[in-house]
This record gives sequence, structure tokens and C-alpha cells, in this order.
Amino acid sequence: MSLSFVHDALPMRVVFGPGRLADLGDEVERLGLRRVLVLGTPEQEATLRATADGLGGRAAGVFAEARQHVPAAIAAAAADRARELGADGCVTVGGGSSVGLGKAVALRHGLPVVAVPTTYAGSEMTPVWGLTEDGVKRTGRDRAVLPRTVVYDPELTRSLPVGLSVTSGLNAVAHAVEGLWAPDGTPITAVMAEEGVRALLTALPTIVERPDDLDARAGALQGAWLCGAVLGATTMSLHHKLCHVLGGSFDLPHAETHAVVLPHVVAHNGPSAPAAVTALGRALGVAGDADTVAKALADRARELGAPTSLAALGMPRDGLARVVDAVLAQPYANPAPVTRESLTALLEAAY
Repeated sequence: MSLSFVHDALPMRVVFGPGRLADLGDEVERLGLRRVLVLGTPEQEATLRATADGLGGRAAGVFAEARQHVPAAIAAAAADRARELGADGCVTVGGGSSVGLGKAVALRHGLPVVAVPTTYAGSEMTPVWGLTEDGVKRTGRDRAVLPRTVVYDPELTRSLPVGLSVTSGLNAVAHAVEGLWAPDGTPITAVMAEEGVRALLTALPTIVERPDDLDARAGALQGAWLCGAVLGATTMSLHHKLCHVLGGSFDLPHAETHAVVLPHVVAHNGPSAPAAVTALGRALGVAGDADTVAKALADRARELGAPTSLAALGMPRDGLARVVDAVLAQPYANPAPVTRESLTALLEAAY
């Protein structure tokens, strides 16, 4: 049987390398932008203001109120600020919270986004947006929110705390794993996913030992790029649905939730996705069935110091049934059947 598939590549310009933040002004100018709003979290306000200073007259202002899961009220405030300042684009500096806020502004006003990632979240590589309101996280896909240019500067990740580096990296690994069993995956996304996982799981142990190692930081950032691109090109399944409900409903930390849940979803879905298990095993350097590979992934996360239970993240046990109801309420693609019994068992194990 001859190989046949459709691969829809996303338009993306990437500027990668140590010190490339210095090129940000040129990249903004290349897009014809004259007044950009610089977005990020309160913790990064000093970095945001330094970035705005570096842009000079091209910076319209700074909005340092991004939060995880993109609360709808904050997204509305950022969109209003962009309109008040007459911004014609946004520059996001930070991780998924910052990029997500930029996407929300793009969704509202159609402003182009330039992303400067400082974590391994990978959101900058996807047309996926998310907004949380009244404890419910809504997500969607729209190419209007896809950043026009991404500036990857590994030097910006050297100060990323080790714990967040690990969980952010495992979050990126989850993007790739879901791509390996996605119904619309292709041989191209499969190669990207396996290499992305391998790059991250190679770099993270070095980062734990030597957080300032620039080569390891660059390797992790490249892995995150690949994993994010896989997420942007494929359909999300059970893992991301679970994490969106857990995060949106209980305000659990985003990356940590992905790190905890992933091995349990691999064990659940693996028997129905043998090719994905084989590829993930190669990236991990192990061979075996879904349980073996899931255990190896959990062991690797534990060795890296990642959290290993939902309880440790503050998840209330009496909220698990609510998560089951929410996940079952909306159908989605998944390689293995999802029943109330199997989902309850998965969450109990993750708890």
C-alpha cells in the first residue's frame, strides 16, 4: 500500500539563537508594525519594560497582567488597553500565559503577534487559543491568533527556575505525545514529535544539574519548538481535555498538571496506539508495552523532580467526579474508548 496523507504546514517565521532578542526590533519593523503592546505576567514586568525600552518608539506600552488559563476579564482588559493605545500589534514575552493573552487580543482585534518565549510551553507554535470564565476553560483554533514571528533566544531561559524548566518541558512532551496518536497526524508530525521528546528529555537532566548550560537550554527550546508545532498541526485528545478541565475548573498550575497526568493517559491510550508507544519508547530509550513506557515516563519525571500527583497540586479529591462529568460531556477524538469507569480510574491513579 502506498503512503498517502495530507500535511497542512502552518505559516511561521522563526528567529533562533543566543542573543537574537536584539533582532526583535527588526522583526517588528519587518511586519510593518509601528506601535506594539508588550504583554506578559506581573512577575516579568521588569523584563517587559526592558523589552519595550529596546523597541524604542515602536513600543506603545506594557501590559503586565497575564495569568495562567487566560481569564476572560484580563483578556478583555488587555484588548481594551491595546485599543486605547492605538496598538497595531503585540509582542508577548514569557510562557503560555503571556502568549495566550496575546492570542486573546489577536482574536478580539486581529492584531498580529510576535512571540518571545521564555519557557518551553510551545503555545507560540499553535493557532490554539483558550479563555477561562466562571471556572470553565474554552478553547478553539483560529489562524488569526498564530504568531507571525517567534524569536527564540536561549539566553532568556537561563534564569527559568529548574522546577519550572522541568514541568514546562514535560508540558511540551505532552503536546508531542498527543500528536503521536492524533487522528490527523502524519509521518511528518510523527518525526517532529519523536525528535521533540528526545531533545527535551536529553536536555532537561543537564538543566537540572547545570541550569546555566546554554547548549542544554538551546536543545530544550528547540525540542519545545518541535513539540509545539506538532500540537499546532494535530488534534488534541484526552490528555489536553483533562488538563484543560483540571486547570480551568480548579486553577491548578498548567505545566505541573500536564506533567502529572501524562503518564496515566499514556497507560490508558497506549494499548490502542501501539505506534505512538513505540515512538515514545524510542525517545525514552526503552522498549515494551504501554505500561512499561508509561512507567518509564513517570520515572523520568520523578527523577527530574516533577510533581507526581494531583493531590500535591492542591486538587480536591471530591472534585474528581466533576472532572469526569465535564470531560464526558463533550466528545473529542481519542484512540481508546473513554468511559466513566476508565476515566475515574485514571484520575484516581493520578490523584
